[in-house]
Amino acid sequence: MSHPDGEPWTAKIPADVDQPDKIVYGLAARQLVVLAGTGLVAAWIYLVASPWMPLPVLAAALVPLVAGGIVLAIARRDGMSLDRFILAGLAYLRAPKHQVSAPEGVLPPPAWCRVRGRLPAPLRLPVRAVRDDGVMDLADGGTAVLVRTGTLPFALRTAAEQAALVASFGRWLNSLDAPVQILVRARAADLSALVEHVSHAASALADPALERAAREHAAFLAALNDSRELLVREVLLVLRDDLPGQTASRPRSRRARREAGAAVVLRRAEEAVRALAALGITAYVLDADACVQVLTEALSPAEAPLSGLARPDDLITARQPKEAPRR
Repeated sequence: MSHPDGEPWTAKIPADVDQPDKIVYGLAARQLVVLAGTGLVAAWIYLVASPWMPLPVLAAALVPLVAGGIVLAIARRDGMSLDRFILAGLAYLRAPKHQVSAPEGVLPPPAWCRVRGRLPAPLRLPVRAVRDDGVMDLADGGTAVLVRTGTLPFALRTAAEQAALVASFGRWLNSLDAPVQILVRARAADLSALVEHVSHAASALADPALERAAREHAAFLAALNDSRELLVREVLLVLRDDLPGQTASRPRSRRARREAGAAVVLRRAEEAVRALAALGITAYVLDADACVQVLTEALSPAEAPLSGLARPDDLITARQPKEAPRR
């Protein structure tokens, strides 16, 4: 629908689409439970302590309790309710701070060795393995696929084109029946490979003026790469299968569940690629090498990724140099 002058109707969508339903007076069920629990505790303390405690002293003891319950139920921090924020902080304090890659577990030291402090805990990553087709086997038994997408100049489109794009994107979102994460991140960009490619291709140009312009452009890119901290925006879609056991028609064996989940999540990824192609957005499913690179950059974004690493199933050989004959 649109206005008589052709402008499309607009509707505001809340940023927090997962916010709970409001039950009474704009309060969610969790907030009502916290307030009711605070009221019951305050009433119990009043009934028990009122016979032998003066009312001003009792009020001074109950007012901080009631105020703390109200703040705990209503206040928010960083978009999170205060009770969940406190629970997350307690979980962080109890969690081990030093973790190492030890799938078999951290072995205890021998009896004659004294260790100061606590031993590191084994690192439990959410991804167990990456297949050749790019499907990630998750630690909870599910599967996931990464899709890299491009962007489009939305603000430069007309109102009718923007409405059509939003409607097409909304149809894709409404067709989803499994969790999908849209990740927008900024990562460091390195122009050294582009500079080398432009410099190498400049010598093959027929016109000397074009060759000179190409070399000047390569010098400009090299100076820009050395003098600035360049960032590139990357948009990733993380599509995952349903959790194991959520569907009754799933195979019972773990291997069969993973194979079925991999086929389903790949099909959903291809559907997402076709849906985004209708919007003019280039998207493709990441293979194993690209998926490993994305995971490596996510674990250590400040470090430069290693290149030329062998795959887990590759045969690594080393050839010893021949010694020169002695005279």
